[in-house]
Amino acid sequence: MGIKATDQSTVVRTRRAIVKLLKQEGPTDALALSVRLKVTAMAVRQHLYELQKQGLVTYSEEPRSMGRPAKIWELTPAADRLFPDGYAELTLSLIHLVKEAFGEAGLDRLLDIRTQQQIAAYHAQMTDLESLQQRLEILAAIRTDEGYMAEIQPLADGSFLLIENHCPICAAATACIGLCAKELEMFQAILGEEAIVERKEHIIAGERRCVYRVFYSVELLGNR
Repeated sequence: MGIKATDQSTVVRTRRAIVKLLKQEGPTDALALSVRLKVTAMAVRQHLYELQKQGLVTYSEEPRSMGRPAKIWELTPAADRLFPDGYAELTLSLIHLVKEAFGEAGLDRLLDIRTQQQIAAYHAQMTDLESLQQRLEILAAIRTDEGYMAEIQPLADGSFLLIENHCPICAAATACIGLCAKELEMFQAILGEEAIVERKEHIIAGERRCVYRVFYSVELLGNR
């Protein structure tokens, strides 16, 4: 007998949830995934092995103090196709055409215009928000809507991490490093001159995600 439609739907949802968790939280084991998904570890392992057959996940073994090594699962580069890519091929083509037609100066001008439009659009959604946390929460929501799978994480020292687990314009950003530089400029403009924004992790540099540490400058606050 074949798999019932309702059962197949459950399988698809569970596997999507596994892939999303691995994308957001990075390498982890089946037990941790089972706790998050509220299903048995055995069921999670079965899904992981199927995803492995599809080339979407892989694992490494991590020694444990007792018992056998644990399998630590993570996404493969092939899994990127499951997430928004921002029309990579078209974007790359346009970048090359702009360079050819107008040179680097023309591309820089285009990026300036795009950045100013982003700043204006983001500002329109942040009116009357004063606290850094409020502004970051709205910024993360906007970026998530755009495909960045963003979240914020408060730190003990009062600063925050703005985490982007996916980059829908990764191919374009690799071809045009100015896009990443403009992102920092845009975040700074959105969060205010008293905010310090530092990039700590960068997908383009080979890391799993982009992470920015954001905090208020004590010196600037003292002069307000």
